Amino acid sequence: MIITRNWLNEWIDITEISTDKILKALNSIGLEVDSYKKFSVADKVVIGYVKSKKAHENSDHLSVCEVDTGSQSLQIVCGAKNVESGQFVAVSLIGAVLPNGLTIKPAKLRGVESNGMICSSSELGFPKLNDGIMVLDDSIGELVLGRNLNEYLAFNDELIDIDLTPNRGDCLSIYGIARDLSAALNIPLKNKNFTEEAEKLLGIGRILSVHADEKIDASFIYRAFEIKNRFDITLTHKLRLAFAEILSNDTLVNLLNYTTHSTGVLLRAYDFNKITNKDKISIDIKKQENGELAVFCDDKLLGIAGINQNSDFKANKDSKICIVEANYTNPQIIAEALGENRKLKGDEHTYRSTRGSEPNLILGLNLLFSFLKNKDEFALFAGAQQILNTKEPKIVSFTNAEIDEMIGTKIEKNQILKILKSLGIDVNMDNELITATIPTFRHDISNSHDICEEIVRIIGIDNIASKPLVFAENCRFNETFFDYENAKKIRYKSANIGFFECVHYIFDNEEELKNLGFVPCEVKILNPINAELSVLRPTLINHLLNSSNLNLRNSKKSIKLFEFGKIFDEKGVEKDCFGFIASGLKNEPSLLNSAKPENVDFLYFASLIQNIIGKFSCVLPDKNIKFLNDFEQAEIWQNGVKVGIIGRFKFENERDLAKTYVCEMDFKALKFNEINAKNYSKFPSISRDLSVVVPNNMRFEVIKNALNNLQISDLKEFLPVDIYKDENLKDSYSLTIKFIFQNLEKTLEDEQIEAKITQILKALNNLGLNLR
Repeated sequence: MIITRNWLNEWIDITEISTDKILKALNSIGLEVDSYKKFSVADKVVIGYVKSKKAHENSDHLSVCEVDTGSQSLQIVCGAKNVESGQFVAVSLIGAVLPNGLTIKPAKLRGVESNGMICSSSELGFPKLNDGIMVLDDSIGELVLGRNLNEYLAFNDELIDIDLTPNRGDCLSIYGIARDLSAALNIPLKNKNFTEEAEKLLGIGRILSVHADEKIDASFIYRAFEIKNRFDITLTHKLRLAFAEILSNDTLVNLLNYTTHSTGVLLRAYDFNKITNKDKISIDIKKQENGELAVFCDDKLLGIAGINQNSDFKANKDSKICIVEANYTNPQIIAEALGENRKLKGDEHTYRSTRGSEPNLILGLNLLFSFLKNKDEFALFAGAQQILNTKEPKIVSFTNAEIDEMIGTKIEKNQILKILKSLGIDVNMDNELITATIPTFRHDISNSHDICEEIVRIIGIDNIASKPLVFAENCRFNETFFDYENAKKIRYKSANIGFFECVHYIFDNEEELKNLGFVPCEVKILNPINAELSVLRPTLINHLLNSSNLNLRNSKKSIKLFEFGKIFDEKGVEKDCFGFIASGLKNEPSLLNSAKPENVDFLYFASLIQNIIGKFSCVLPDKNIKFLNDFEQAEIWQNGVKVGIIGRFKFENERDLAKTYVCEMDFKALKFNEINAKNYSKFPSISRDLSVVVPNNMRFEVIKNALNNLQISDLKEFLPVDIYKDENLKDSYSLTIKFIFQNLEKTLEDEQIEAKITQILKALNNLGLNLR
């Protein structure tokens, strides 16, 4: 938002306020100053009057002018096409130094002496206003010949560019900035008594009628006037529009732009004769599919409020009768309409309307007509139709204590009331409860937190005493926190024993998943990244297999990878899982293993997983897992709950892999109980080995369950240590089981051990097993 000091001074008296104080005030109330620049005309540039003009004898584009500068009459050669006798102009005298570094000296142009220079606005360091010289008028003040131009406020101004946040649409005008500065500097706004010009000058009857088909969250006011002769805006207006970068070649557009930039009211002008050939116009405002409001006349679409205007009916400087529309539409309506319909294109009004334009339409219209009331070119005013929004303003209730708690310090109630009233917010009190009625121009205030923000920005954050942070929040040790910590522990343990973490897309290759035996998810991806990532993944294993293959092709011999991520079942329900893979050698070849490390195997891989999640049991699956080897696959059970699967990958050759083992576990099923310390014995343990003949079809699990049921005291553990088979053992094999005994209080004697071994043998005999 671009403003100038003098323009701002028309709305709030800042004559005695330094620019530095204004800039600090703007920044403190959240209107961040992006840039600042002072503009001033150089010395020895004065007001001159062109007494005469004649063509240069030796040039077809130069003119020889006699210019009166008050104390002297100068002959100046000028190349501008628009120079004419009778004009007041800016004249650079001999010795003047212009902003571009040019020093004015006596010169001869095509043999004719020239003593000075008639300047354009850009030559004086100001924005370009037109092609040619700058013609002065009395809008800058009384034109006194010979007076330095930098003595006039219009040519001694300061430009301020304010970077507004999207929620501050109420400050997209000079009036809006002045309104906020009024509260910050405790200076009242100037009383702009435009009078009701449009209403006073209605004298020929109404030529407009306006209708809305239903209650709308918008306001419209229409006025009509006749342009009798060509007109122009003043030099001061042109300079300000050029500073704001909205100066146009069309004088009517400039007039509307100036009013809108001053007040924030959105104004459009329609050409009466382009709309109709009747004596009267009936305007209909209709709500469209996405909530936007379209303006129609006899089924002709004139425009969409706050979004665009039909160029076929747009008024310009050559129009005879103009219909001016002042409009305010709820910015949410416009934002939603533009979001829903990408083909709906906005124009120069959209930036304001989507952020919230000024709803006080009378303010804009009265300022517009105050410019026109004394102009002979505008002899006719007619039509006064309006549809005003009757929507109730927002009400926000809060207490003084609530504001104090949010700010962190005590704010007096009277100060709160004073600040809110200075911002245009009406307040009422009922005991401790304060009720604020939010003005319609403040779209960004909807709750007590917004009210608190308004109070803080006017007080100034630097004026609120700092104090130490009181750490008084509730304990955050909830399920989410513990899940995060537990997942982190597993990841750290995995990395510590040699696994590398992978991160893959949650999408996967549908064809590869079908080959592994997974059923596709019912939830389809409408716009997949590519054909290889077209479905939600039901497992982490496929991505780990592909990553292992990539590592193998890059000369890695020992591959250990893991991933923690989400998978999706057939219904699209997600869950967190850990996936592990070990492929190839147990370790990379090195001097420590004589460059001949062993291949990974089931027990090695299972022991790695056990080191990560703790003890678990391997149970034969009820249903064969398609992608795992028929003889090396198991379910992982922990504390009586199935937590995952483990086994050797079945399709190693098809996927160009070495010997590979995989594991996948449901993270939520894992138990993370605290580890309880157990007593340990200071006495030596004693072990005994028994070799028994076991039928080929008997699983060790049967033996294990039978021995556990004995509940033999001092039996610390037992485990298989060897399997042997020869031609004498056709339908059976020899299994060696190691038994370890230990007592917490004494050393066990041989007799005690023998008694326990006898119990064990009896249990084995009951299973039909005999010593080898």
